[in-house]
Amino acid sequence: MATTNSLGRRKTAVARVNLTEGKGIITVNGRDSKEYFPIMLQQFKLEQAFKLTDTVGKYDVMATVDGGGITGQVDAVRLGIARALVKTMPSTNRNSRRRN
Repeated sequence: MATTNSLGRRKTAVARVNLTEGKGIITVNGRDSKEYFPIMLQQFKLEQAFKLTDTVGKYDVMATVDGGGITGQVDAVRLGIARALVKTMPSTNRNSRRRN
């Protein structure tokens, strides 16, 4: 599978997300996501889209995020991951709307 690129924005934070098949490694600005976002709630938000689509551990994420505060950044990355998953699996969009 080729890389799927997407963009996520929240307030003034902008995240560019690259999604590739892999082992579930999430990297933010060249650092491990657990190091960049150390709070458990932030880590939960990053993995939320994977849990909803049953794709935990199937994709690697490389994100570059800039601007805003830490909460805006984690939400921007989360949106970028969700948009990339929708591009990868078009049926995901319809299913995740039904669950809410």
